[in-house]
Amino acid sequence: MKKRLSGLLSLILLPLVIQTARAETAPQTVNIGYQKGNIFALLKFRGLLDKDFKQQGINVNWIGFTAGPQMLEGLNVGSIDLAATGDAPPVVAQAAGTPLVYLAHSPANPLSEAIVVPQNSAIKTVADLKGKRVALNKGSDVNYLLIAALNKAGLSYRDITPVYLAPGDARAAFQTGSVDAWAIWDPYLAEVETDAHARQITNANGLVPHYTFFLASRKFADTYPQTARKLIAEIKDTSRWANTHQEESATILSKSTGLGKNIWEKTLARETFGADRMTAGVFAEQQVVADSLKSANVLPVAVQVSQATWSADKK
Repeated sequence: MKKRLSGLLSLILLPLVIQTARAETAPQTVNIGYQKGNIFALLKFRGLLDKDFKQQGINVNWIGFTAGPQMLEGLNVGSIDLAATGDAPPVVAQAAGTPLVYLAHSPANPLSEAIVVPQNSAIKTVADLKGKRVALNKGSDVNYLLIAALNKAGLSYRDITPVYLAPGDARAAFQTGSVDAWAIWDPYLAEVETDAHARQITNANGLVPHYTFFLASRKFADTYPQTARKLIAEIKDTSRWANTHQEESATILSKSTGLGKNIWEKTLARETFGADRMTAGVFAEQQVVADSLKSANVLPVAVQVSQATWSADKK
């Protein structure tokens, strides 16, 4: 009788054992979206993540994007599994129904994004933007910066004419005078300050914390939690190295992107890398972003940011 019961119990538990084993199996390939200016770029071009993942039988496929909104479109359609963006893109993606989760966040870096004008522009303050054409990438982190800056100056989003352009097109429009101002982030910010002598009328300091968020599709994070945690560990290690080796980091990023080393030195001097676990406080700050974008009609629907909490963080 004991043997029969033991055999029956084994048959009952076997599917659970198989399911658990499958859940812990590493993926064959990880598709990671990256931009020029964040820590993923260093992870890619140093090659350490690829090496460590290869030892686990995981191939890494890096896919470049010009900005966060475009990257999270890739996450939504399944062309990438992991991404790193600023404050606003994940909120915009949630509004579009993208099934994403927040894995971690960087330290706040408010000096690494700003609203700039040509050196000789008559625009001196944010209040002077009333009635002006301002270039920005719609749904990006600077979209929220612009809204917050206008509100502080007693203006609303309706008081300016937003001109939605990707960074490359916005740079050309700024150069030719087709727009009066540009809301942009590093390294594009450092480049236009260096090469075009653009002048800041405000940065995000005191307005927006400006985090980088490390994101994953919910399916990927829940199916491969160990791989997701390994990625965050790699980000932490590379961040510690980059924060104490800025010149070497600038050299790597200059070679990999074609931007001058001096531009990267300027970029890295005002940015601190890192990866910390999400907290209720950071989610609350993200909720302010979501509510502000909805009030400005950038979002078509209200978003509850905490719905993108990773299940592993609830345990």
